[in-house]
Amino acid sequence: MKKSYKIDVDCAACAEKMEVAAKETPGVKDAVVSFMTLKMKVEFEDGADVAAVMKEVYANCKKVEDDCEIYL
Repeated sequence: MKKSYKIDVDCAACAEKMEVAAKETPGVKDAVVSFMTLKMKVEFEDGADVAAVMKEVYANCKKVEDDCEIYL
């Protein structure tokens, strides 16, 4: 399953940090963060609880970039 989320991030480097953090989250198969479009596209592992995984993605992104936002 793939989903797209609106994000708020200050720079391309910050978006890259968010992408890496999202990809390292259990339950995420792949993630792409675009600073230009302010979107995060996430592909989830089969059978993953999307809401729970996105809470972890959000927490992990906040650890690397504390002023980022993901609109779940």
